Amino acid sequence: MFCKKVFTLLSLLLLMTTGILTACESNRGYNGNSANHGADVTGADDVEADSGKKVQFSIAYAAGDPATRQAIAAAIKSYMQLHPDVMINDVAEMSSNAYLDWLKIKDAVGEFPDLVEMRDTEAFAAADKIVPLPSDLVELFDHPPLIDGKVWNAPLFINVPEGIIYSKKAYAAARITELPTTYDEFLDIQEKLKSSGITPLVVGGKDIFHMGFWVNKFLIDEVYAKDPDWNSKRTAGIVSFTDDNVIQAMSDFKGLFTNYVNKDWLSTGDNQTASILVSGKAAQLFSGTWMFSQIEEADPSFEYGFYAVPDREGNINVVGLPSPSGWSLSAEAAGDPDKREAIKDFIRFFFAPEQYSSFLARLNVIPSTTDKITYNTSEQMKAALDLIKDPKVTKSLKINNWWGSNLIPQQFRNWYYKLLQEMVVKRGSVRDYMKLVDAEYDRQVKEN
Repeated sequence: MFCKKVFTLLSLLLLMTTGILTACESNRGYNGNSANHGADVTGADDVEADSGKKVQFSIAYAAGDPATRQAIAAAIKSYMQLHPDVMINDVAEMSSNAYLDWLKIKDAVGEFPDLVEMRDTEAFAAADKIVPLPSDLVELFDHPPLIDGKVWNAPLFINVPEGIIYSKKAYAAARITELPTTYDEFLDIQEKLKSSGITPLVVGGKDIFHMGFWVNKFLIDEVYAKDPDWNSKRTAGIVSFTDDNVIQAMSDFKGLFTNYVNKDWLSTGDNQTASILVSGKAAQLFSGTWMFSQIEEADPSFEYGFYAVPDREGNINVVGLPSPSGWSLSAEAAGDPDKREAIKDFIRFFFAPEQYSSFLARLNVIPSTTDKITYNTSEQMKAALDLIKDPKVTKSLKINNWWGSNLIPQQFRNWYYKLLQEMVVKRGSVRDYMKLVDAEYDRQVKEN
């Protein structure tokens, strides 16, 4: 549905090559300064404090990933250094709750953030908690997704592929000389790693969002790569979680977790996975490109590679379509002229080429802006970019990232992931558990 637009955008973005960081000059109040790498973005057109009046607004985002937290915190600090008349209260925090649940709690106690990283856009828009992105900010972005004909988010980046981050040392020790071309070959690699005495895969199952990496790898292979509108058909009762394709996907998920992941996966946090990988306690991690910087910080000498896991037929299917998520203005903040203008100015700053290129480089992600933004890319990031560029690779979304008629009930994702954890631990019947999933999905659809 958005593939053609995405491919057009990415064909331009992916002309970048490893080399000197460059950034084009913005005409919206912030100019690049390549010597600072985004730490102090300055320029002749910087917005000046107009009256000395202190403006405050709160900001929140999913803080489970350390690299994302550091990158956003750095942008906030830089902005406030340039604008002493603006105080940005960073209220993001690590929480045992899923991000959606955390936001609901903040709303319930009257602390809904003024500027919020929004992932469940339709739900919060329907509840009048957020407003459409101001039109003069919409122009910053290249074909952002629409909901009801409106842009609601300033997308932080384009969704990036997830895949296997592997230790080259561990692969060599297990005498693995070629990357897999089918899923069966991937399983053969897991057996070789296991036989060599190392845990094949580290999983951070303590954080519920981490479960989505593997769950959606199999769902995309068996379901969404073939039928992007599967969610809407499930809501209409046309398809079922007990259908053969979903049973196959969840059987693969169960088999992998039963045989090849760290035994303490349920008590391991996502933020522990990089250190476990570089320490040699595990050979591989299935995650996104944002983990590259964490791995390199944990051990700059660690040698690793990255590849997408093929399906049984040898096809490559990855996360790679845009979705309606990103910075959104709360309805309350939008009604305060001072806050609204300060937030708009911060968003312009955040996506100004110099600052934004630093953010992208920290996370190893793909820009969402119309401006051409480039940064130095590693061997591993180049492999990820090649996946996006390759027309033979199917790009998809995760179960909860679709919208419109393909939107799933708001609470379903977390419930589903937790049930799958139970299914693995109890060695339950996949078909029996999928019957429970069908019943819960129907209940939530009716309730909503």
